Amino acid sequence: MNVRYRVTLSDEERTQLQALVARGRPKVREVKRAQLLLAADAGTTDVEIARAVSTSAATVYRTKRYFVEEGLAAALHDAPRPGGARKLSGKEAALLIATACAAPPEGRACWTLELLAGEMVRLTAHASLSGATVGRRLAENKLKPWREKMWCIPKINSEYVARMEDVLDLYAAPADPKRPVVSLDETPIQLIGESRVPLPPEPGKPRRCDYEYVRHGTANLFVCVDVNRPWRRVKVTERRTKEDFAAFVRELVDLHYAEAECVRIVLDNLSTHTAAALYDTFDPAEARRILRRVEFHYVPKHASWLNMVEIEIGCGSHRAREGAGKPVVPETRALATGQCGTIVDSRARRAGAQPRENTCGSSEHDGSHTLEIGVLKQQCLARRIADVAVVRHEIAAWEKARNESGARIEWMFTVERARQKLGRVYRQLETARLGTTSQEVAQPRAA
Repeated sequence: MNVRYRVTLSDEERTQLQALVARGRPKVREVKRAQLLLAADAGTTDVEIARAVSTSAATVYRTKRYFVEEGLAAALHDAPRPGGARKLSGKEAALLIATACAAPPEGRACWTLELLAGEMVRLTAHASLSGATVGRRLAENKLKPWREKMWCIPKINSEYVARMEDVLDLYAAPADPKRPVVSLDETPIQLIGESRVPLPPEPGKPRRCDYEYVRHGTANLFVCVDVNRPWRRVKVTERRTKEDFAAFVRELVDLHYAEAECVRIVLDNLSTHTAAALYDTFDPAEARRILRRVEFHYVPKHASWLNMVEIEIGCGSHRAREGAGKPVVPETRALATGQCGTIVDSRARRAGAQPRENTCGSSEHDGSHTLEIGVLKQQCLARRIADVAVVRHEIAAWEKARNESGARIEWMFTVERARQKLGRVYRQLETARLGTTSQEVAQPRAA
């Protein structure tokens, strides 16, 4: 250390270092070096600087040398270090990725880092390989072979598009009291009881319940939502059969829409959701009388996001069906890629609040379905209820309050927007149609 380096900061450098020290958010090493340079600029000796900054005299000397010879940035930040050589070559890394994407060994459900490391030792000349090395190479390729993502991939063809546009036209049509549009669906719930009496909440303590529960069977919820007015109806049944579906449709026609000429019902493709269910339940004259006053409009298969009532089904809590729910991932992100509708409360609107947006379902594997039934589960059924009579009573209170609040769904996904979002699908249909037409034209010429 025979050479003495004198630190003289410009006003700009001094301001920069003072701001760095004041923030205190960067690395501690950089803050200490900034303090060191400021002290050196003030004329403090190296020994006093080392004592004040809690570092060595050699560090003070090196930092001053880097500043004088290379500038402020070199004094504050370390130069990139080469590190050790990669243990896996490019070909070996490619082999690792191919192995991780292949089937795991017999008796194992998925690859682990240790399994992959052992497999690479077997396939290459390496004597040993750590799981950390394997993990770094997998992370570089954003690959986690032990994870899987559940997704529903619909078959989008002409039938899919025809059904989708039919439903979207219904939602966009002007309201007609003589021809109301109703979205209908059903969902099962479990009847769950407490194994021990829960402890009530106290200041600083939430309500406490035992993780064990008693299962008392299941029930079924028929839920329908009027597309054009703030009204919904929930019926609780003990089973989910075609007889229950037929009875609910007759209730809609004869009780809730007695003045309507035709009730247009949007529903999914469940095996009980058919006109035949009415003939299996009622005599032919009664079944035909009901069917003359209803129109069934089916959403495409694997397109539950088009069923408006499922929007209000699907934001709910997993506790309503605790212990038996399987994750459902809606197709909305692949198709609508965003907002389909909003839930609007008339009282909130009068107060100036903005509508609450809904994207027809949440992220992967969260146990939610898709809005009215989800709102029902979140607001009413997100608890343990053991008796079907209590379920009916609680749902009736929820239904009455929600109808009185004026809450409704404003659908925003239209045919025009669908043709923009699904432009590739429409182009494929056009190509297929033109190809068929060309073949039909060519056949008579060949003859």
